[in-house]
Amino acid sequence: MQTLINISSKVYAPMFQVWRAWTLPIHIVNWNFASDTWHCPSAEIDLVPGGKFNYKMAAKDGSMEFDFHGIFDEINESESIAYTLGDTRKVWVNFEQHEDHVLVTEKFEAEQENSSEMQKNGWQAILNNFKSYTESLTKMELLNFQININAAVEKVYDTMLADETYRKWTSAFHPSSFYRGKWEEGEKMIFLGLDEKGNEGGMVSRIKKLIPNEIVSIEHYGIFDKGKEILDGPEVIGWIGAIEEYQFESQNNQTTLKVKLDSNLEHKEYFEEAWPKALEILKSLYEQ
Repeated sequence: MQTLINISSKVYAPMFQVWRAWTLPIHIVNWNFASDTWHCPSAEIDLVPGGKFNYKMAAKDGSMEFDFHGIFDEINESESIAYTLGDTRKVWVNFEQHEDHVLVTEKFEAEQENSSEMQKNGWQAILNNFKSYTESLTKMELLNFQININAAVEKVYDTMLADETYRKWTSAFHPSSFYRGKWEEGEKMIFLGLDEKGNEGGMVSRIKKLIPNEIVSIEHYGIFDKGKEILDGPEVIGWIGAIEEYQFESQNNQTTLKVKLDSNLEHKEYFEEAWPKALEILKSLYEQ
């Protein structure tokens, strides 16, 4: 009879975040290893019944590597995953929602080369990594960006916020980026983009503080999805109260534009790549 090994962990994060961290390659590579001397250089996944997955597992010193691969047998979103490994062993993963956490349990058929205790400890170490990484995704970090523009502050301010030019510089974030609302203190703003089907999605926000040509402070408090504002629930809890702020400093007919924003770990890398590009596009609008 095949030996079954069970492990589990309580993950203090919303279910949607737990599911995304478990199933998206951009996240898998950050937790799928049992010790600091190993890493997961790449992950490929086709999350459908019959779909294949392949996670590259490698020692950081280059001494050893192998493919952890298999085929998905069953997928129940935010509930369970069952798959068969390349050596035909079965694995079952369950996600159970509790009041303040998600209980993740894994059951897998043991292999014959290593002891059950060693296998359990190794798989548990990876699950512990998943717990730590996923919980860290909801923590906010302040990011800072800055650019000098050879133009008067009034022109930079107007160009940054005007509808036509806003669409140009924010194309670095989304090709169809635009907004609805008024750039006035206390006003609601909805920052949007279109998906491949033409559905609108984005952030629901308010102008927390606005002094023309000096500062614009935006507070995010919800998301916009398929025509609906979503202002509570697990999808938005990590964004409620997040601040995005633009500061304009004038000197000798030049403007220093400073951007500060709150970001969780999941979006940090994206912002660190997109914001410098967006600011360079904004600057180029004065050099045409």
